[in-house]
Amino acid sequence: MRNPGEGKRRLEVEGEAEARRMGWESYVVVHNIAKRHNVGTLARSATAFGVSELILVGRRDFNCFGSHGSSSHLRFRHFHSLHEARDFLKGKGCDICGVEITNDALPVNHHPFKKSTAFLLGNEGQGLSPKEIQICDFFVYIPQYGAGTASLNVTVAASIVLHHFAVWAGFEERSRDGSKFVVAERPVKQGRRNYCTEAKDSIIEERKARRESAANGFFDEAESSNSSANLLDTLFVDG
Repeated sequence: MRNPGEGKRRLEVEGEAEARRMGWESYVVVHNIAKRHNVGTLARSATAFGVSELILVGRRDFNCFGSHGSSSHLRFRHFHSLHEARDFLKGKGCDICGVEITNDALPVNHHPFKKSTAFLLGNEGQGLSPKEIQICDFFVYIPQYGAGTASLNVTVAASIVLHHFAVWAGFEERSRDGSKFVVAERPVKQGRRNYCTEAKDSIIEERKARRESAANGFFDEAESSNSSANLLDTLFVDG
C-alpha cells in the first residue's frame, strides 16, 4: 500500500522543479516598520536569500545598521503609497503575500507559492494594518512549537519566510569558501548611502501625479508626507 506522504512529497518535488524552470523572483516590502534599523538587518537577510529588490513605502531614508555591507548588493526601490507599490508588483506578475497569522493564513513550510512573490511584513507591535492586508493576495504564518513568545522579530520572521521561498523557487546555492559563503564584489557606483536617489524628471512627473491624485483623494493622509516623490528609486546604479 502506497504511503500518502510519499505522494505529497513527490508533488512538492515536482513543484520545486517547475519553480526552478520558471525563474521566479522574490521581493520584500517595507512599510510602517517601527524600528528603522530593522531595514539594515532585513537587507542582510534579503541578500542571503536571493531577494531581487527591497521596496520602501513612505519614507525614503533608512538605517543600514546591521546590514554588514550587504545593502551594497541589494536593489532598493521607493514608492509613496501602498497602492503604487502594489501596482508596480502586479506589473511584475507578483503575488503579494502578507506574513501574518490570519484565519486563512497557510503555514509557510507548506510552500503555498505559485509564482514570483513580494512579502509584506507587519509592524513589530501591531502586525499588518487593514490597508496592508487589503493589498495582499494571500497570507502565510510561521508555525511555533514553544510556549515562551507570542511572535518573532520582524527580521527573524523575514529570514524564515524568504528561506522557504528560495527553497521552493530552486534558487542556486551560493558557493562557499571554507566556513563562509563567497561574497561578490561591491558595485562601483552608488548613490547617497541610506537614501533612495532619483532622476530630476522622475521627481517632476511624480509631484505632478501626486498633486492630481491628492485632489481626487487617492493618497492616504499618512502617506502624503512632505518628502519629495519619485517613481523609480534605486540606491545603486549599474555601471
